[in-house]
Amino acid sequence: MVETTLSPLAPESFPSLPALSGVRLGTIAAGIKYKDRPDVTFVTFPEGTVVAGVFTRSLTPGAPILWCRDALRAGGGRSRALVVNAGNSNVFTGEEGYNASGETARAAARLVGCAPEDVMVSSTGVIGVPLPYEKIVHALPAVALSEESWEDAARGIMTTDTFPKGATATAVIDGKTVTINGIAKGSGMIEPNMATMLAYVATDAAIGQHVLDALLRDVNERSFNAITVDSDTSTSDTLLLFATGTAGNAPVDDSTDPRLADFRTKLEAVMGDLARQVVRDGEGATKFITVLVTGAETDAAARKVAKTIANSPLVKTAIAGEDANWGRIVAAVGKSYEKVDPRRLSVRFGGQQVTDNGRVRDGYDEGQLTAHLKGQEIDIAVDLGVGDGCSTVWTCDLTHGYIDINADYRS
Repeated sequence: MVETTLSPLAPESFPSLPALSGVRLGTIAAGIKYKDRPDVTFVTFPEGTVVAGVFTRSLTPGAPILWCRDALRAGGGRSRALVVNAGNSNVFTGEEGYNASGETARAAARLVGCAPEDVMVSSTGVIGVPLPYEKIVHALPAVALSEESWEDAARGIMTTDTFPKGATATAVIDGKTVTINGIAKGSGMIEPNMATMLAYVATDAAIGQHVLDALLRDVNERSFNAITVDSDTSTSDTLLLFATGTAGNAPVDDSTDPRLADFRTKLEAVMGDLARQVVRDGEGATKFITVLVTGAETDAAARKVAKTIANSPLVKTAIAGEDANWGRIVAAVGKSYEKVDPRRLSVRFGGQQVTDNGRVRDGYDEGQLTAHLKGQEIDIAVDLGVGDGCSTVWTCDLTHGYIDINADYRS
């Protein structure tokens, strides 16, 4: 397997995530695939915790996805624990795979003292290999749990990631300060059709489960659903939001309650931060690209155009090579098949307008654009000239490093 080096787009350090009362985390090396590194993460939550989740829309989902969906229905949105393993995705493993997820959940439930459906499970790694769940079951009792182990947990869920991903924020509800912590993993196979590969967010706010679910789905559209690395939707995409209710605010049971305003803003900040970190850790990435599309018929049309640009191999490789080939953006707009007025189509690259009246703009300075492309933060803005729809998508360039990582992923 290719040794990965730290992404040049990585943050300087992992943020300091404060303890959340009653949330305890730990990791252990169970030897599922990796040697001499933690590959199982165990998180426990206090009684009264509720959870909301969104999962991959792939029609070949992993057994953990099926387990979590069933558990959410059976448990009514309660949760007392989360178990995540890295190195094996438990995907396309048949009934044996579902049993492996169930045995993992049952083992955690015995330790916590709850029902198996109160345990969420996730797996990430190679597809099609039976999960040696016995190693997880054997390791769980030895996991040392702590309220401070957020960074360890973020590292324990990594696969091809080059850095652990975390974010935190505080909000105010009823005069009470509530905390939101999140961790995520993801580097390749990132074209979310609900979320990223794995992301877990927890808060001590008291929020009803149905409200939590509505919040998660809303914010997800502008965070994890607004990123792409390589246009491939994972079979394991999982995004879970836990609320322990220990902060002391009066419970929020209405998604339109104005008391949620600050919380919603801060939740979006945490989830957006995590999503963008996934892009910054895109396999082989050297450039972080922001694609803004305006002037579309609808927001959905803008999103489709932005994703088409962001997923274009020609656009991504041109940016990797620092080639000021703005024509590839125009081509990507056209192949989205969304309505556009070519005479009013405006393409801005690095803040410079390069098209006007259906052609290259007079006075366009390719040297200025080339200078922009030598940086790590690349901005593309497109106005379709037909309406008020807008959308922002984040992506990265496509380099030889991506091929190197994925050419022998299973070895």
